[in-house]
Amino acid sequence: MASPKAAGSKSKKADEVARLRVLAHDLSNSLEAILQATYLLQQAKIEGDSQRWVNLIDSSSQEAARINGEIREVLRAFSGE
Repeated sequence: MASPKAAGSKSKKADEVARLRVLAHDLSNSLEAILQATYLLQQAKIEGDSQRWVNLIDSSSQEAARINGEIREVLRAFSGE
């Protein structure tokens, strides 16, 4: 049988993982808004330096979304899903 201290530690870790999952979900929502906005900017046929900035925002936000997806996978593994 687990000691009360060990059980409390498991509960705290589960709470921390749950909080991190909420934060990762919220980050996904924010990144999706950025990705959608950059898509719309790309449809506007922006040229020159402005287009390079749009491309930078797009590629960076896609990479951030990929990383966030990996974080969410790890958190799901920790929570047993």
